[in-house]
Amino acid sequence: MDGSATATSDVPRRMIWPIFSTFNPTHTRSKQMRIFPLLTNVILAIAIAISGGCASTKTSEGTGEYFDDSWVTTKVKAAIFNEPTLKSAEVNVETFKGEVQLSGFVSSDEDIRKAVALAKGVKGVKSVKNDMRVRGR
Repeated sequence: MDGSATATSDVPRRMIWPIFSTFNPTHTRSKQMRIFPLLTNVILAIAIAISGGCASTKTSEGTGEYFDDSWVTTKVKAAIFNEPTLKSAEVNVETFKGEVQLSGFVSSDEDIRKAVALAKGVKGVKSVKNDMRVRGR
């Protein structure tokens, strides 16, 4: 050969023919028309799943509520820690949909009342559930 051979002359015809024999422009268009509604439905299903995943139920909270509750928990913990009589207390704080649950051990009934009052004073707290116990009782 003189070096001017084309790509099709270098590859045997029997190897190329199966590739081009399956190509049919009308067949491809038909496939596209069937794939488009499927793709649209898949994208729609993903969008619904994502937006539904952020919604809250009775037993779980949505994304926005989770961050609000985290903020409330942090504020309540800070308020309790900044109270000198409660600094050494083992008070756990959990928040779900604005309802704060206090648990753990404190030194006296007065510390329980103080912790509950501090929690109720934090913005975003709807109610306080007290599960704290006086140490040694």
